[in-house]
Amino acid sequence: MSNFAAIAAGLSGKTEITVADEHTAPHVGSGQVRVLATPVLSNLWEAAALAAAEHHVPAGYQTVGTLLSLRHLAATPVGMRVTAWAEVVEVAGRTIRFRLWAEDEVEPIGEGTHERVMISLDRFDARMGAKILRREPSVRRTP
Repeated sequence: MSNFAAIAAGLSGKTEITVADEHTAPHVGSGQVRVLATPVLSNLWEAAALAAAEHHVPAGYQTVGTLLSLRHLAATPVGMRVTAWAEVVEVAGRTIRFRLWAEDEVEPIGEGTHERVMISLDRFDARMGAKILRREPSVRRTP
């Protein structure tokens, strides 16, 4: 396993957008109200988490999202700016835990938590290759 010591509590990242039609619930299929869609807010937080930690991950490794818990507290109309933040609150082995929050130009609009796991790209690629070989296209499994 590589040394992940450069990733520590206190690292933070942010991302910003101005809400446009392509960011709204009707456009992404998550509702009918023309405001910032929750799936877009989720994506902003993942991008903020990447901005906080990804450049500290050693070569040959990457992080992948494994858990996202969010509350979308207030609607944001088209044309308004949104800022989303992610702050590393804990690193436990390969798992990085983040605190999330977001606001528009008027008020807080969301909060949550996120986890990302550091992976070896070589091992991940090998596992995905093996998984493709194992698949049975005619068999559907249900949870």
